[in-house]
Amino acid sequence: MPVNKKLRFGAAKLAERPGVSLAMAARQAAMSPRSFARHFLAETGLTFGAWQRQARLLRALELLGAGLSVGDVAFRLGYESTSAFIAMFHRTFGTTPAQYFAGVK
Repeated sequence: MPVNKKLRFGAAKLAERPGVSLAMAARQAAMSPRSFARHFLAETGLTFGAWQRQARLLRALELLGAGLSVGDVAFRLGYESTSAFIAMFHRTFGTTPAQYFAGVK
């Protein structure tokens, strides 16, 4: 998480709703998108997009673990389709969400 209070507020909002755009996060932090992105990278070591992908993955694991359907999770996280979410999940974890959680139960 960023140390700067404005950036931390934007990051917290992003963690709650990982589909938030850079422009919206910057607006909530009362910064220009360019300044927000530059300071965000300097404080976290990640671009806003990379941090957003990580936040989406963590939130996806939480929601899937709580029993939500893959379609519901994809929609909540702002993916265009369920298949786009599954493709991202597979690229990251090397398996589909169903296979990932099959051994957990």
